Amino acid sequence: MDSTATIEDFDRLDIRVGTVVDAQPFPEARKPSIRLWVDFGGTIGVKRSSAQLTVHYAPDRLIGRQVIAVVNFPPRRIAGFESEVLVLGMPDEAGAVVLLKPDMRVPDGGRMF
Repeated sequence: MDSTATIEDFDRLDIRVGTVVDAQPFPEARKPSIRLWVDFGGTIGVKRSSAQLTVHYAPDRLIGRQVIAVVNFPPRRIAGFESEVLVLGMPDEAGAVVLLKPDMRVPDGGRMF
């Protein structure tokens, strides 16, 4: 199986920046998680996400932070919560998620290219 992606594969992903407007603990999730509400501005608006961020982030410290997310995956139900976008991160040395974010503040809804 060839694992090489084409530019067309990449173009199908809608990866955008948004600002966390609310974040709450998510004790119902199987793995420690935080429920996020992320404002992507414009026509996308506020979308929800469940993210396993509890090692490095407290919910109240996420509000106002810009994040990068895939906004065109189908929603997933996680412990009764509809997660509409996939917030992106990278693993640290121990495998805990570290969020991806723009280097400077940019307009919400901006598409990665």
